[in-house]
Amino acid sequence: MAFLPLSLKEAGCDRVDFVLVSGDAYVDHPSFACALIGQWLKHLGYTVGIIAQPDFHTEKDFMRFGRPRLAFLIAPGNLDSMVNLYTANKHRRKQDDYAPDGKTGLRPKRACIVYSGRIRQAYGDVPIIIGGIEASLRRFAHYDYWDDAVRQSILCDSGADLLVYGMGEKPIAEIAEALDSGLPIEQITYVRGTCYAAKTLEQVYDYVQVPAFGEVCGNKNAYCDAFAIQSKEQERCVVQQQRDFYLIQNPPSEPLTMREMDEVYDLPFMRMPHPSYKETIPALQEVKFSITCVRGCMGGCAFCSIGFHQRKMIQCRSEQSILAEAQAYIKDPEFKGYIHDVGGPTANFYGARCLNPKGPCTSRRCLTPNKCRYLQVDHHPYVRLLRKLRAQPGIKKVFIRSGIRFDYALMDRSDEFIRELARFHVSGQLKLAPEHVAPEVLKVMGKPDFSVYKRFKQKFESMSNGLHKKQYILPYFISAHPGCTLPDAVKLAEYIRDSGFMPKQVQDFYPTPGTVSTCMYYTGMDPYTKKKVYVPKSEKERAYQRALMQFKLPGNRKTVIAALKEAGREDLIGRTKKCLIRE
Repeated sequence: MAFLPLSLKEAGCDRVDFVLVSGDAYVDHPSFACALIGQWLKHLGYTVGIIAQPDFHTEKDFMRFGRPRLAFLIAPGNLDSMVNLYTANKHRRKQDDYAPDGKTGLRPKRACIVYSGRIRQAYGDVPIIIGGIEASLRRFAHYDYWDDAVRQSILCDSGADLLVYGMGEKPIAEIAEALDSGLPIEQITYVRGTCYAAKTLEQVYDYVQVPAFGEVCGNKNAYCDAFAIQSKEQERCVVQQQRDFYLIQNPPSEPLTMREMDEVYDLPFMRMPHPSYKETIPALQEVKFSITCVRGCMGGCAFCSIGFHQRKMIQCRSEQSILAEAQAYIKDPEFKGYIHDVGGPTANFYGARCLNPKGPCTSRRCLTPNKCRYLQVDHHPYVRLLRKLRAQPGIKKVFIRSGIRFDYALMDRSDEFIRELARFHVSGQLKLAPEHVAPEVLKVMGKPDFSVYKRFKQKFESMSNGLHKKQYILPYFISAHPGCTLPDAVKLAEYIRDSGFMPKQVQDFYPTPGTVSTCMYYTGMDPYTKKKVYVPKSEKERAYQRALMQFKLPGNRKTVIAALKEAGREDLIGRTKKCLIRE
């Protein structure tokens, strides 16, 4: 076991095969993309150097390893750099959890573009490959919330040679083999899970072409058409003309098998920051003793990009691999007996299967408005895994802090999972995300009707009471999501009033690349049906909706009164119990 090198001296050689540039501090833990891809390439027999959070003002820091033998790899970080830097209201964040001591200012805006530019300045035509969430979700022409405009593919803006989208292990292995064999990067146009640029379409076969960048910039109908095809097409190349070339997206990479997932997560990670860091890395604290057991998500939430990035197919690790990781934690002197999480995008999808002989479809959601007939609901594999983890000597408690689909849990004829969840895997509060209460808003979000959440809540709390445990559900809601009118926001405030809890934090809708909701935000339409969708865009209405969710805060009083008057709900201002604001 060893850290990947941060310098040629640590590498013990004159040249490395790949230099991996990251906007995050280097933490050798499988939850950090830089470490996972770096250790994966090392496992495949390549030498890898890490340049973590380089000084982006000049090219000097990017020359630390010299020119790599094969390529520079840019993985800007676990978060899109703009999301990392700015809140949903475009205010500069005060902390970067992926930097030492949470210090800000160590990563640039649009890190992919900046890093690629510095490397070009230093080495000219060296092969550059971009990947990670920032590149993956910006692979086509996309609406950019911070510019409030449509930008062309990040492959064009960055000047990189190749873009890897999705999780990346299979594509990067195939690319590395091709480069190592001497194939020029401009000829690596066949790898699934990649995008490349071409001047013509003469060598592209079996493709579908979507409206060009120039067209989607000025025509919102065309933008919807392009988005709908990009999100649904899985088996053919997707082509979109940019300013100077055609962007060609190859079909997605095949999902990892269980054996392949085990091979990735069984790599000898150090599970700590590189020893050169004297400060703590805040993002590590929550995940250090967490276990990823599942990838992919069948949830299909409109505001989530996981389906566009990881796809909806569920990929799972074996029990043996997961138990081995738990054993490694038990041996860690810092481990106190608590596994913080066993999950992924959606924890209780572990073991879920699609029985469609043609593979998962892209024409409908798996869970809403009702369960797809091909979805096999089965919590037994997850429950069995949790029981085996709890039985390990040295483990006191196994928490589940990943997202849980409560509608999927209720689809199981057995209440075994909910019962085990209440008995063993919650400590006081269970965080769930119903997101809203208004039926039309939930429909736009792709979430189940609120009555489903209330059924789960009643069942969970009843089981907790039966176990003589005081446990509660802490719901998360989103304000100002497309489809949410001011009366809908008032309806949510009334639910919050009746429930007796007040959210400490409010999540404003954040239009990020690659989501259906962002397409709706920009176009005012559902991209699949072209039906109009109301979008609360103005700063005033966003403030109204946010304040209504925290109507008890003294600082929100004037804003809530103004919101209620504009909604025609002065009846909620007064001295009765139903009033949100007391006169």
